[in-house]
Amino acid sequence: MRILAVVQGKYGERIVENIRALGPKDWTIESFTAPRALPVIIDEPEEFLPKTLPQADLVLAMTENPRSAQLIPAIARLSGAKAVIAPIDNSAWMLTGLRNQIKREMEQAGVTAVFPKTFCTLTEKTWGYRHAAQPYENEFIAEFARHFGKPRFKITVNPRTRNIETCEVERGAPCGATHYAAKRLIGVSVEEAAPKAGLFSHQYPCLASMEREPIDDRLEDTLMHVSGFVVNEDMAEKVRPYKEKPQYFAPGERVEAEDGRQERSAG
Repeated sequence: MRILAVVQGKYGERIVENIRALGPKDWTIESFTAPRALPVIIDEPEEFLPKTLPQADLVLAMTENPRSAQLIPAIARLSGAKAVIAPIDNSAWMLTGLRNQIKREMEQAGVTAVFPKTFCTLTEKTWGYRHAAQPYENEFIAEFARHFGKPRFKITVNPRTRNIETCEVERGAPCGATHYAAKRLIGVSVEEAAPKAGLFSHQYPCLASMEREPIDDRLEDTLMHVSGFVVNEDMAEKVRPYKEKPQYFAPGERVEAEDGRQERSAG
């Protein structure tokens, strides 16, 4: 797969570096730095772009302001891409009206565009968190999402200590935070693994916004917290079979004491 990554600073550069390091070896990843000095309204985007861009199947548009985001349809057109991923890790960079405008332009051009909020909510079939998740169908985005997007771990647990012995990343956040967390989860108790997975991801550090905003119709929080939720949710699922289940006794029920005597529970 041919990928054209559009970057403007550390946010996008770190993602490109991680994808190049951990992505499939047969992916070709080219990078283009979008200009920052742009007018508020761009009528002729080609004026601010090279006459030619590397040909691509998928554009990763990691622009860092709404002005440069207006270039996305022209970049897709010049590169010949049939798919665009424009992650929203800071809503100030991709306003809702602009996102809808870009999506309409892409649909008219026969290009599938998704806007995962946050980038680490992307799966092979959907983008977005919980009730805000939306479906899509595109082979290039799905291929990318098999490797990068919503975190997915594979763990082994010591049956005696109930500590994590190995932690592999089956799918990592595009920024690399999941792999960072996986290394630090070794030796962590299954009782503490879920909150610590999100904490380690934030320490990477996570570059998502800390501004509170509506996430879906039931949740208002920060995008940085969303990035922690998605990694914790997967880890919680993985450690659930290893966690001790609380024991409940009905009043008057006989239970066995440590010395083997039969005792009646309080009731």
